[in-house]
Amino acid sequence: MNLEEFKTALQEFSIELTHLQLDQLHTYFEMLVEYNKVMNLTGITEEEEVYLKHFYDSLTLARVCSFYEVKTLCDVGTGAGFPGMVLKIVFPSLEVTLVDSLHKRIDFLNLVIEKLQLQKVYTVAARIEEYAKTNREQFEVVTARAVAPLSMLLEYSIPLVQVGGYFLPMKGTMKEEEKNTKALSYLHAKIEKIDTFYLPKENSMRTIYVIKKEAKTEKKYPRRFSEMKNRPL
Repeated sequence: MNLEEFKTALQEFSIELTHLQLDQLHTYFEMLVEYNKVMNLTGITEEEEVYLKHFYDSLTLARVCSFYEVKTLCDVGTGAGFPGMVLKIVFPSLEVTLVDSLHKRIDFLNLVIEKLQLQKVYTVAARIEEYAKTNREQFEVVTARAVAPLSMLLEYSIPLVQVGGYFLPMKGTMKEEEKNTKALSYLHAKIEKIDTFYLPKENSMRTIYVIKKEAKTEKKYPRRFSEMKNRPL
């Protein structure tokens, strides 16, 4: 996806980027490629593929959420900043927290934040299960892109969401085990929508779950879900 195709595709989401935002995304791309040489941040480094599979893919969340109306967002297992950093660039009014367990990724994101002079974007080097213990119900929206099985993500991510807020996990093809969402009732959340579509040009499937939190999440879970607590993210 070249730059013109990228800008045209975003019109579907009513997104029109400023010159500053386009420059920021390009600088982000350049830093991703440069630091990837020593940090192994991504297997995707060709410019057109980065714009399609990282930048555009991150912004497909605008299919299901109006980020102009969101104040606080947490991106779980953000990696090299997808989708959280891209959302921050395109929706600068967002207050974004980027959480990842690897310090080298957080170090890279801090460099990007400094270079792009971004405000109200915070980085946390921590495993999400530990971060969730002390940050319950802090965010209007929580995102996660291809991080872990959905059943595990539900337990660790939904407690971070404010009552009335949303968890928006991003997946590829819906896997059989992801159809089992029995944990939702214990987490006081429900799936409002499952948005399935195909990425342009390569036609690979994408799935976004829109999960609303309806009440406070209990701190303890039934025994059959506790076995998930020691599994790595």
